[in-house]
Amino acid sequence: MIRTLALAALLALCACARHDPTPPPPVAPAPAPATNTQSPAAPQTGALPAPAGAAQSESQQAAASQESVETEGERPARSDTSLEQIAELPAGAQLPDGKWQPGVNYQPLVPAQPTSVAAGKVEVIEVFWLACPHCYALEPFIRNWLKTKPAYVEFVRVPVMWGPVHRAHARFYYTLEALGRDDLVTKAMEAISTQHTPLAGNTEEESSRVEQNFAARNGVSADDFAKAYNSFTVNSNVQRAEQLTQRYHVEGVPLMVVNGKYTTDVAKAGGEAKLMELLSDLVAAEHRR
Repeated sequence: MIRTLALAALLALCACARHDPTPPPPVAPAPAPATNTQSPAAPQTGALPAPAGAAQSESQQAAASQESVETEGERPARSDTSLEQIAELPAGAQLPDGKWQPGVNYQPLVPAQPTSVAAGKVEVIEVFWLACPHCYALEPFIRNWLKTKPAYVEFVRVPVMWGPVHRAHARFYYTLEALGRDDLVTKAMEAISTQHTPLAGNTEEESSRVEQNFAARNGVSADDFAKAYNSFTVNSNVQRAEQLTQRYHVEGVPLMVVNGKYTTDVAKAGGEAKLMELLSDLVAAEHRR
């Protein structure tokens, strides 16, 4: 019981972020003139919501629903050629004028990354984490969008791979996928986010046992679960998720990747509903090419 509570507390601390190792103590700064030493804090994507009673703009609320991460090492510099690439698109492939701005609502990827879909299809990837509360909040919007998306859109979910807990949840997600139990994905997210059930352990063996128990309570036999959990397909998918997490330099989830060319998220789009509109416009522009 104590170990379960400790793991739940760890998930709460992890939120949707990957943290750097603790830095060494800073060097004491040189004496400065006696002035006001407090400077305004730089705004951060994914900042905690303002205290109760503080007014929040719509953009601030959107930013609070998308958590950023601090990556290890230096972030790759963004190239100005990404905006030039957008400007050179044919008129028929441009997004609605004035509605979405490259570099603001979505970020072009330079160079574009390969996709895994057939010709004529447009790939949409959601990089997510089962224990991310913001991914859980986006889930109903994703589910509704999938009901009405064009047939040419191939939707792919990729679990983020930052650390041991993320890897345990990634293997669990791909196991449910291999079992054909997509219905349990939302149920697992709900159990973690609202019932504070970690669905992971302190070791790989413990994670497997906890996740198998969850699947058993939902009609999956222990034998079927074990076969899927240790299958070549699940192992391959876990490795691919690791590669994609690195390829797209994932700094926060949920992150949407359209056709290997654009990334966007809830904060950039201005909210969950706006994100779905932006995805629809991006995939339509890609399909017209």
